[in-house]
Amino acid sequence: QVQLVESGGALVQAGGSLRLSCVASGLRISTYAMAWFRQAPGKEREFVAGIAWSGGNTYYAKSVKGRFTISRDNAKNTVYLQMNSLKHEDTAIYYCAADSFVSYSYTNYNNWGQGTQVTVSS
Repeated sequence: QVQLVESGGALVQAGGSLRLSCVASGLRISTYAMAWFRQAPGKEREFVAGIAWSGGNTYYAKSVKGRFTISRDNAKNTVYLQMNSLKHEDTAIYYCAADSFVSYSYTNYNNWGQGTQVTVSS
């Protein structure tokens, strides 16, 4: 059974940093594309960042490019999202997802974590 477990969410001041982690079980992330999505209250789930199964290609939403970095540690079967220069509008529940390839649409992912709350105070 596939499980993705996110952690690292917290309350942080604007301008601060957080690192989210997603530990996978039941699948080897080295053979999956991994992604982070987020969902704010009343809004649709949106793509934040993705990394191809090979690890060589990364993808970012325009709103986070230059501030967030996605990475993977295949030995630990874990994906990370380093978030710097956080803004109030980054406040959301952050979800980890896995599938065959990186897609900007959440509907294309079959494996999801339960989410971790990130709150950025202004």
